[in-house]
Amino acid sequence: MASRRERRRAQKAERAGRPGGADGSAPADLSGPVAGAPGRAAFAVELRGVRRVYGRGEAAVHALRGIDLGLPRGSFTAVMGPSGSGKSTFLQCAAGLDRPTDGEVLLGGAEITKLSENRLTQLRRSRIGFVFQSFNLLPSLTVQQNVQLPQRLAGERTDRRAAAALLARVGLEGYGRRRPGQLSGGQQQRVAIARALITEPEVIFADEPTGALDTGTAREVLGLLRQAVDTMGATVVMVTHDPVAASYADRVLFLADGAFAGELLRPDPTEVADRMVALTSRGERLGAAA
Repeated sequence: MASRRERRRAQKAERAGRPGGADGSAPADLSGPVAGAPGRAAFAVELRGVRRVYGRGEAAVHALRGIDLGLPRGSFTAVMGPSGSGKSTFLQCAAGLDRPTDGEVLLGGAEITKLSENRLTQLRRSRIGFVFQSFNLLPSLTVQQNVQLPQRLAGERTDRRAAAALLARVGLEGYGRRRPGQLSGGQQQRVAIARALITEPEVIFADEPTGALDTGTAREVLGLLRQAVDTMGATVVMVTHDPVAASYADRVLFLADGAFAGELLRPDPTEVADRMVALTSRGERLGAAA
């Protein structure tokens, strides 16, 4: 049986031969709804008819209202929407942090919706990377130990060379022995990105990764996520409220009231901002009418 790293190499080689691969050809197909045609393995994440309802009866909150979506491997997708649109619930369901009320979530073609909590935890540790707004580094560990933590939690052998190489890649060569408290916010987020990449995950989910950073540092962090997609074949799904951050993605998906409300390919910050204003205004008008 092929090792996990060998399977990763095979997947990357496959991507290089497809549109949007490492050969510099045209971008991959970024069509939204999942089609019934073959080739589902090309999707890193799929949601099929995903609904998420909190509560019951008249007090029920419909956070997601039947999401059908396929996110191609090696793509960078930003998810935006007004407050209460369901974008955080979307990320949590897609990442296996929350279970949908109905529907299926697939990772690399395999359904994860019905997995036990233990199996879901193992999957998240080995096949999914996370980058959060608050960094979530352990202050008692060194930078290098924080980067290696997903390997330890997944029961894999820690790889100091791989951790050092990733730290160098994110501009922190020689920082491995320091503690998170000795770093700036931007440097801590760089460590978080290195940590997310250490297990060569199938998907990296980023939840407002630049929300706690100044403008210049935020652009550096976004550039690293973009680089992870372009040079390492990573798949990034990012929830953000920032039109500039969204412009680093291949496409932006807009949510409103738990359903998709359009998309932009190769987004421009001004276009993204205009779309967000329109969605927010529409939501306010509907709320006033109710």
